[in-house]
Amino acid sequence: MLGKPCLLSEKTYAIIMTESQSMEGWSIIEEREVINSKKNRIREAAIKVLSLKGLEKTKVSDVVKEAGVAQGTFYLYYESKNALVPDIAEKMLLHMLKEMKGRISEEEPFRNQLKNIIEITFEITYLYRDVLGLCYSGMATTGFFQEWEQIYIPYYEWLEERIEKAQRRKDIRQDMQPSMIAKILVELMEGIAEQAYLFEGKKDKVVDYQKDLMNFSITALKCE
Repeated sequence: MLGKPCLLSEKTYAIIMTESQSMEGWSIIEEREVINSKKNRIREAAIKVLSLKGLEKTKVSDVVKEAGVAQGTFYLYYESKNALVPDIAEKMLLHMLKEMKGRISEEEPFRNQLKNIIEITFEITYLYRDVLGLCYSGMATTGFFQEWEQIYIPYYEWLEERIEKAQRRKDIRQDMQPSMIAKILVELMEGIAEQAYLFEGKKDKVVDYQKDLMNFSITALKCE
């Protein structure tokens, strides 16, 4: 029977309906959490397996065994093992962006913001050093270069906004496009951090690399 039960008061009926709607909302949230949990398990398992075996030798069966899920579950989220690569790269980048948003105030002078951005870039590069090589080799062999650019869009936009504000405050030079400055800075910072941790393995030189990078950047941008 549709409609309001005749034995309930207006107030009681309103409470029941509110709680019912709340429960429906929670069921949706819980379902999403289960989905995210399974996908995260697969992704974390993939990072572990890929780090040990590499992309070529890793099989989907290896990943699902490590994740503790059925092979069919894997294909609900990824069309192939190659599709893991941009997803892992996105997780790494979102982690870095979250750190930057949480630790860097836009009210600070841009010089201070830049110093913190450099430090966080090095921190995240070190944290994901075992995975970064896989991401790059995976991008090269699977052709996910377009996805790679898409992954970076939120980071570029965030940094570009900071640069625009710095230009309005005349903290830095105003004769360059913020979008170009953002891309140059990102490539420069990540390139040097990767050189330190991935290729040269000179952790003892990290402080010197950061100082040189900072000095070069503030000179190029004419930071006040």
